[in-house]
Amino acid sequence: GDEEGGEPQQPSCCDYFMHTVTVFWKILFAFVPPTEYWNGWACFIVSILVIGLLTAVIGDLASHFGCTVGLRDTVTAVVFVALGTSIPDTFASKVAAKQDQYADASVGNVTGSNAVNVFLGIGVAWSISAIYWKVKGQVFHVDPGSLAFSVTLFTIFAFINIGVLMLRRRPSVGGELGGPKMLKVLTSLLFIGLWLLYITFSSLEAYCHITGF
Repeated sequence: GDEEGGEPQQPSCCDYFMHTVTVFWKILFAFVPPTEYWNGWACFIVSILVIGLLTAVIGDLASHFGCTVGLRDTVTAVVFVALGTSIPDTFASKVAAKQDQYADASVGNVTGSNAVNVFLGIGVAWSISAIYWKVKGQVFHVDPGSLAFSVTLFTIFAFINIGVLMLRRRPSVGGELGGPKMLKVLTSLLFIGLWLLYITFSSLEAYCHITGF
């Protein structure tokens, strides 16, 4: 951004690269109506439709990619589909963290977006499928697969993350986000390490290299 009273900051190489990668999506979302129409409902409805379309495309591409390279659906979902749907949330959290004085908006965006993914994304899809097959006179059945193992592992790591965030609220650190550079780096490495452990153990369990529940 511009420094107050100074010269405009020139875009970096990373800015140019990100603009090139995202220019198609910027043009696509330029068709979202302004919030002035219908008290914001037009913007909300069109945004939800576009996000749903992108989610379907990401899921389809990830499924085809996993099939091409010989990955199981569970591994494809845990790694590629999760990355595709979470990267936009990551950037949204970063923007919220930089623009807000406190960490509430950033942390709230993470929990809120995941709540929507789980309760709305899965709930609506499964409800529609259950109604469809009920009309057809058949029972809608979802094979849990390695879901119990993955959810348990995720819950354990989530408690670790929450514990770290609580510890970072100590006056010596200053808050959930920011603080001394060394602590920022160590916290980031810890969280990235937990994510790598999660996808590693989930993948090993999916391929029966370790025993799940």
